[in-house]
Amino acid sequence: MGLLWALQPQTPFWRLVKKDVQRPFLLQLEVLEGHREPPGRLLAQAQHERAFLRDGVRRVPVREGRIRATLFLPPGNGPFPGIIDLYGTGGGLPEYRACLLANHGFAVLALAFYSYDDLPKDMNELHLEYFEEAVNYMLQHTQVKGPGIGLLGISKGGELCISMASFLKGITATALINGSVANVGSVLRYKDITIPPLGFSVKRIKINESGIADIVDVLNNPLEGPGRQSFIPLEKAECHFLFIVGQDDRNWKSEFFAVEGSKHLQAHGKEKPEILCYPGAGHYIEPPFFPMCAASMHVLVGKPVVWGGEPKAHCEAQIDAWQQIQAFFHKHLTGKPPRTSSKL
Repeated sequence: MGLLWALQPQTPFWRLVKKDVQRPFLLQLEVLEGHREPPGRLLAQAQHERAFLRDGVRRVPVREGRIRATLFLPPGNGPFPGIIDLYGTGGGLPEYRACLLANHGFAVLALAFYSYDDLPKDMNELHLEYFEEAVNYMLQHTQVKGPGIGLLGISKGGELCISMASFLKGITATALINGSVANVGSVLRYKDITIPPLGFSVKRIKINESGIADIVDVLNNPLEGPGRQSFIPLEKAECHFLFIVGQDDRNWKSEFFAVEGSKHLQAHGKEKPEILCYPGAGHYIEPPFFPMCAASMHVLVGKPVVWGGEPKAHCEAQIDAWQQIQAFFHKHLTGKPPRTSSKL
């Protein structure tokens, strides 16, 4: 799979994502004579096709009330264990991770929360009532097996999953990939509760040897001073937690957040969460064999930033994390181990 995970963009700061899951990735492979520029004559070529939407998986666009989402339902009659899937500050409606999870027997709702359709164009202020609507939609769906659902999020999406688990009912299991235990980047409101965003200082931005911004030290400490007001009260959650951590995450201090979240839960008499740490893995831990994104545009920073990671170690982390996420949700949403061990 090295041909896939070692891919690098020709255009700087591009990140490979799958926008239309109904069409496969097409990879053109060419073998050229010699190792020189310009390359020598073409010796052989082939096309490799990678499908995302398994036969029988149903893709259902959702516009219910304020919800803007896509629901993926596995083949068969159901009901199926349900998961809400959230991405980060890029906005829009990424579907590929939700689609791939549905291939493994989960009913997965890929949920947009800003910069999509008629949703707000920015995320200056987020309201948990919107996410509560999505949770209730899943809990009431005839194809979703209760009594609770799972949450999966990366980056800002992981942080939102912690907030949902802390304030909303019906959450059984929450897995976050390089998430934060403090509210970041936007005001969060729920009923009469307001959680301010964690403070930061742009003076702590470093420029690395490639001339790209490194923002890992920008955020204030959520355990000190005004930062404490941004700490999400995850002790209110009634669910199991899984923290997935890339130890070379340069977006923010994911390992610190996971460890402090664990301490906080245990100090309040809660179950110790699972923490999986991956040396050499960066911020964007995706499904297996997506090439590592070393640097790309950060919407909130307004310039390219480094995300961290070493390609081979990052690839290995993606393979293992994908298995661990499925096992976690199978265990807590169905009480059974996963049926297969396929990598995708």
